[in-house]
Amino acid sequence: MEAIALQDPSPDQQARVLATLASAFRRDPVERWLYPDDHQYEHDFPLFLAAFGGVAFELGTAWTLGDDCAAVALWLPPRVEPDGAHIIRVLLDTVAPVKHLDTLAAMEQMDAAHPSSAHWYLPWFGVNAERQSHGLGSQLMSKCLGVIDAARLPTYLETPNPRTLPFYRRHGFEVTGVVNAGTCPPITLMLRPAH
Repeated sequence: MEAIALQDPSPDQQARVLATLASAFRRDPVERWLYPDDHQYEHDFPLFLAAFGGVAFELGTAWTLGDDCAAVALWLPPRVEPDGAHIIRVLLDTVAPVKHLDTLAAMEQMDAAHPSSAHWYLPWFGVNAERQSHGLGSQLMSKCLGVIDAARLPTYLETPNPRTLPFYRRHGFEVTGVVNAGTCPPITLMLRPAH
């Protein structure tokens, strides 16, 4: 399967990418803490996905493996940051008010730990739940990192699921810290040095 960067993706392509991510994160501890109800998850989680990584569609840094978007990655290039104010608005509009303080605390910790030097940032990476454990994620990650390594820059991500740590470690990421905020499950911070 060929890994491609989506250039000027159609609304349908964008929707398929977000659907793959929603499938991939369906059992994720943090995302389901934010959106525990299935209906709420289906409706609101894609809004959070788009707020946190949707700029990748505009920049041509959304990657997919194959035409069916079975594995996808939303990358942000150096010096491009997600719109923090928009993310906070989406979270406050979609997450139960009782979780607002812990949600905002987690976001503040993530922001404080984010590298200030030039790097590629991976806000979202996932494989459709029905296609996991077949090497698709490794194929896509290897292709993306090959492109990034040509620029000799580090890469950074936060993973809300401890099950993904071995995958990211195999691809050269190292744990740099953990976000702990009240009742929100931990979020692991990972950096891959420039290659």
